[in-house]
Amino acid sequence: MSEKKPNRPGKMAGLFVQLKKIFGLNIATVAFGVLLLYMIFTAVLLVTSTHIESYQVTTGPLSRNETYTGISLREESVFKAESSGYVNYYAREGSKINAGGAVYGLSSGKIAETVTALTPEELSRIRNSMQSFSKSFSASKFNNTYSFKNQLEGSILQYEGISTDGNADSQVVTISGQNICKAQDDGIILYSMDGYENKTIDNLTAEDFDQTSYHETDLKTAEKVQTGDNIYTNITSELWSLVIPLSDKQAAKLEGRSTIRVKFLKDDMTQSGDFSIIKIDGAKYGKIDFSRGLIRYASDRFLDIELVTNTVTGLKIPLSAIEFKDFYVIPAEYATTDPESGNVGFNKVSRDSDGNNVRTFINARIYGQVKAESDDSENEAYNYYVDKSAFKEGDAIIKDDSNQRFIVGETDSLEGVYCINQGYAVFRQVDILDQNEEYAIISSSTSYGLSRYDRIARDSSQVKEQDILY
Repeated sequence: MSEKKPNRPGKMAGLFVQLKKIFGLNIATVAFGVLLLYMIFTAVLLVTSTHIESYQVTTGPLSRNETYTGISLREESVFKAESSGYVNYYAREGSKINAGGAVYGLSSGKIAETVTALTPEELSRIRNSMQSFSKSFSASKFNNTYSFKNQLEGSILQYEGISTDGNADSQVVTISGQNICKAQDDGIILYSMDGYENKTIDNLTAEDFDQTSYHETDLKTAEKVQTGDNIYTNITSELWSLVIPLSDKQAAKLEGRSTIRVKFLKDDMTQSGDFSIIKIDGAKYGKIDFSRGLIRYASDRFLDIELVTNTVTGLKIPLSAIEFKDFYVIPAEYATTDPESGNVGFNKVSRDSDGNNVRTFINARIYGQVKAESDDSENEAYNYYVDKSAFKEGDAIIKDDSNQRFIVGETDSLEGVYCINQGYAVFRQVDILDQNEEYAIISSSTSYGLSRYDRIARDSSQVKEQDILY
């Protein structure tokens, strides 16, 4: 019986297929395992590593100016109707009027429309007035249209022959069946009253600042008025005051000021006034006295304002970002420029093995430029603050084209932050102008300093020079 020879090619093919399956399975398993380990390592690294929070440098004041609501006090009187009748208003609401100017007229019946012949000069003035009103018209202030109508009617009445002479013997004249009433004094005319007309610093109370109980009465009417009815208010002085309530903290902050700048939130206009702190019912209030600008706010008893006290502006950064760092102090006159690279640095002088002097250009990073104390008032001298890693204490540097030497050794510290614009930390000098408990305002013109929109590390204790952050 002959021995059967094994089928080697078939067995080898089967073995190859099995090895291929096993080998292929191992590659997939290894690849998956490596990926899993990488993900676990990355997750652990993210959890355990220190996260560097950045801050984008902005501009502006240290904090917003505080806003207040104050009461306007001025010299004003309410005038009553001289007789009964229907009222025709001739002085524009909120406008200035001279003594003897026509304010309103009273007639026994409502005045019918009449045709008045005006001279070309009078027509030209009215056209100019209408054009000025049209250019400044705002739909949000439509009520001004009625005031303008009253002004035109007053102008036309004056063209008809009503005297505006302040020396007139009578404050009431009769023209065309109307009793025309004139202003007794120069002033600003209002057709409203609110009961604050006789308020002064001496009789002002804390309750007067409660706007929920404030009420203003509109004196304009199309109905017949009786003798003695309130008909208009005249503000007779440009001197006026604004009184604002203060907390103890606000009063302490404003203590010692004699003048202050005020921004009126109604129209964003600003002006300065004399400032003092007074007491009303035992509480502290600020009193601001003005000598102009009343006509803009004559119709407002309560005014929202902003006291412009935070005038220092610059770059705003958190205090937590500020760090002190030591540097070598080297006079700027020893700096030189490398002709090949164009970099600013210093020539260090040393001796070779033969005892000869050798100059070596050191491309030292400069972090600050500070004015040096000098007896020469005409020529200002500056010091460079240089990275300490660039030199050793006792190193000598030499001026260009000179044998004058400076021995490195003096150190000083600078205040600064770590700028991370490029993904690694670089120290930048800051010059603090003002600060509070959380933020500082720094100069935007500091040499080797920061610029607007730079990104810095919010917490300097988590960063070191040249740390790679991302």
